[in-house]
Amino acid sequence: MISSKKHFDVLVAVESSEERLSQRQISKLLDMSAGTVNKIIKELEKQGLIKNNSITSKGLAALEPYKVKRAVFIAAGFGSRLVPITLNTPKPLVRVNGVRIIDTLIDACLAADINEIYIVRGYLAEQFDQLLYKYPMIKFLDNPLYNEANNISSTLIARELLENAYVLEADLLVYNPKIIRKYHYTSDVIGIWKDRTDDWCFEIDKHNFVAEEKVGGLNCYQMIGIYYINAEDGKKLSRHILDAFTSPGGKEKYWETVPNQVYKGEYKISVIPAEDNDVIEIDTFKELKAIDKTYDV
Repeated sequence: MISSKKHFDVLVAVESSEERLSQRQISKLLDMSAGTVNKIIKELEKQGLIKNNSITSKGLAALEPYKVKRAVFIAAGFGSRLVPITLNTPKPLVRVNGVRIIDTLIDACLAADINEIYIVRGYLAEQFDQLLYKYPMIKFLDNPLYNEANNISSTLIARELLENAYVLEADLLVYNPKIIRKYHYTSDVIGIWKDRTDDWCFEIDKHNFVAEEKVGGLNCYQMIGIYYINAEDGKKLSRHILDAFTSPGGKEKYWETVPNQVYKGEYKISVIPAEDNDVIEIDTFKELKAIDKTYDV
């Protein structure tokens, strides 16, 4: 195991760079002091994980337990707020400036070397077959409960696939593909800092872990539906999703509330900050028209 989060961050920075980074560049990239970076690099070199500021085969092996193995897309819903477009097209397949929404997420995953991709589909399920022309590696999971349950039913279908996995809402438009990462030190979720929001949001503790999930708040991170679940949490979550779904009122739950509310305290999920222009969710037809003028007719 890698000895600390800082060691992990430096090793990932070295691995992910197309060119050899200087210690000064790593320091700036990770917002670490030059002295800390220098010390960590010496320790990583001593362990044989890097050499001449390049990662070694031993370093790659050390990162392997932290590597994302697969991506699970939640794509079963109706997308009612985007009517009339979604009357004939599932929201993830809606084109924005000529590109399907889900393509931006899939392309980001592939760029991060995540090639095992599952899509949980429901509404107009057969339309997702069109993705196979561009992405033949995709595997589909059909959710027969999409019309009678919330998104917990989709993770129920995929519960055996949640270890070392991204779980992504499929209707997010990604402008910065680098928000999808190849390696993760812990389970995490993407959030955007807001002074005020009426949406789902997180308060964090002093260690940057989710302390509370709620609807609306001040000075909190607005939740973006991109989670990474590590191996340990994936094992637990598989059981907890099933238990939560079969409990009274379980069908009405959102899957994210299972680790953050129903089994609060049993998971440590850190928040990865993103910017407003990194990724957006188009909630309404009005918002779609504002982004893509071809719909404004």
